[in-house]
Amino acid sequence: MKDKMRISKVTRRVSFIGMLCALALVLSALEAMLPPLPMLPPGAKLGLSNIVTMYAAAAVGLVPALCIALLKGLFIGCMQGTVALMMSTAGGLASTLVMWLLLQPKKRPFGIMGLGVAGALTHNMTQLGVAILLTTPAVGYYAPWLVLFGVLAGILTGLVLRTVAPFLERFRV
Repeated sequence: MKDKMRISKVTRRVSFIGMLCALALVLSALEAMLPPLPMLPPGAKLGLSNIVTMYAAAAVGLVPALCIALLKGLFIGCMQGTVALMMSTAGGLASTLVMWLLLQPKKRPFGIMGLGVAGALTHNMTQLGVAILLTTPAVGYYAPWLVLFGVLAGILTGLVLRTVAPFLERFRV
């Protein structure tokens, strides 16, 4: 009977990645419901769902992490439209790739908060690039604000990940 209840390692891994996808979508939906933060550029968010892609890049690898970022972008597109789809997907894929690259060296020089900051800055600057392509180069004047907010949001997401990572590790295959 015990052998029949065994779940293969592959099945557990797929289930874990599915759980991460669901968590990213829930955090995206919750963040979309938050009112705009005062004194910040339009569309600036905390990036709570990026905590999941940051964790996924380290825990399950690049391809699953990129799939989660893509799924988040598609989800945001369904909720908020084509422009949000393009900006979210571009920012999510670029930031996930940068975070994964920074995780590759044996000695990681940045730590978890540095990883969060790098991901947030990449996300913000990629989205700014998409906004410039879609509108006018004048939106580039948001860059200093996005850098400042990206640093603060990256530190916050790094701190949150540091807190929740041990919990997530209990489910990891």
